[in-house]
Amino acid sequence: MSARRDMILSPEDFDVIAKLAYRESGLQLVREKSSMIQSRLRHRVNALGLDDFHHYTKLVCSEAGRPEVRHMISALTTNVSHFFREEHHFRILEEKIVPGLNKKMKSGERVRIWSAGCSNGQEGYSIAMTLLKSIPDLHSFDVKILGTDIDPKVVAFARQAKYPERLITGVPQDLLNLYFEESTESGDRVFTAGDSLRKLLSFNELNLLAKWPMKHEFDVIFCRNVVIYFDLETQNALWPRFRQALSRDGYMFLGHSERINDHQHVGFITDGPTTYRPSAKN
Repeated sequence: MSARRDMILSPEDFDVIAKLAYRESGLQLVREKSSMIQSRLRHRVNALGLDDFHHYTKLVCSEAGRPEVRHMISALTTNVSHFFREEHHFRILEEKIVPGLNKKMKSGERVRIWSAGCSNGQEGYSIAMTLLKSIPDLHSFDVKILGTDIDPKVVAFARQAKYPERLITGVPQDLLNLYFEESTESGDRVFTAGDSLRKLLSFNELNLLAKWPMKHEFDVIFCRNVVIYFDLETQNALWPRFRQALSRDGYMFLGHSERINDHQHVGFITDGPTTYRPSAKN
């Protein structure tokens, strides 16, 4: 069956999808982006062999369509990332945070770092390279980096850790030589993260609006360019949860256009550009 390009997402069907996306994932869709939403969901309509968007909205709102909702959220989620994105955060990690983490590890304590909204995994592997560069014997200690994302496709991609040349930009050549293995697939260069990186990381699917199964506090949380897609009410509900998940000496990084509104009220103090630390727990 050939893909139909003439399908139009009506305002009524847009509203149904927008309400469902908000309820399921906190994702805020605006009418001005209707053509983009239409483009992103058209392939799902075609893949299911449906006639139009109206039949698609009826499906995702039904009990039988529950599995498709995950695919819908995946299609609507923007997964744009690259290695060492917003480099100033990695400088802070290396210069201000790693010495304390090193001391903590050498005293026998665990170190945990969370990449929330990990996309294709570049952020998590960038964190791992930053740690390894400063602590070559990192694998001797109890340190783990967790990457989570609502999109199962990018979680699977991150676990595979195989990046085409166009996605490896941002990695300095010396780190590329140290931590990645180069190969060729269908004539294209591919770089796969080596065991020294992959042993530090685990990736899991997680909806930030659902229950968080993690039991231990995190020393560092990266949640960058994620909450920008949530409305203020959803953001304000998340900040206390992040605060509770962060250790008392921890750090939290947001994206360049994100801020914690009334951060002192929810238990944070600022410590640099889009960098937060916990104040005393309530």
